Amino acid sequence: MARLKDKYNSEVKEKLMKELKLDNIYAVPRVIKVAINVGVGEALVNKKAIHNVQEQIELIAGQKSVVTLARKSIAAFKIRKGVPIGVKVTLRGERMYLFLDKLINIVIPRLRDFRGILSKSIDQHGNLNIGFTEQTIFPEIEYDKIDKIRGLEITIVTTAKNIQSGKKLFEMLGIPFNKVN
Repeated sequence: MARLKDKYNSEVKEKLMKELKLDNIYAVPRVIKVAINVGVGEALVNKKAIHNVQEQIELIAGQKSVVTLARKSIAAFKIRKGVPIGVKVTLRGERMYLFLDKLINIVIPRLRDFRGILSKSIDQHGNLNIGFTEQTIFPEIEYDKIDKIRGLEITIVTTAKNIQSGKKLFEMLGIPFNKVN
């Protein structure tokens, strides 16, 4: 089932090594972890919102999620320190590759009017940040059973040293980038 991991180990490593002109196999960029995060602003009013989001994220990731708490109080947003304001999951190893495989082959093709991920989504360290406006694009989420449409952020962390090597890694893994930029 972990086709992406096998693809990375067999094909991508050697190609990246040649294209980036690296001598050491351990210098080849690789994916370390995938972090999925959802901010739940209405958790201050609706206490059940955190629980609903937690269930949805656990379905998407296939792993237990963690509730994030506010680090400091912000009076303008009526947030007090220690109040639940979001849900996150960090995937590593086999689950990470399974999630990336699902993201690349199932979720991204389901997006309407998708023209590719922008190159500026990669930070200076070679990590990719993708934001989705709704959680219903994931096949595990049933539209009839959700209480509200919420967005989520996905961060793919790599060992790449710069934008170019990070982009090469993502292209070889099959992530479609916008051809314009």
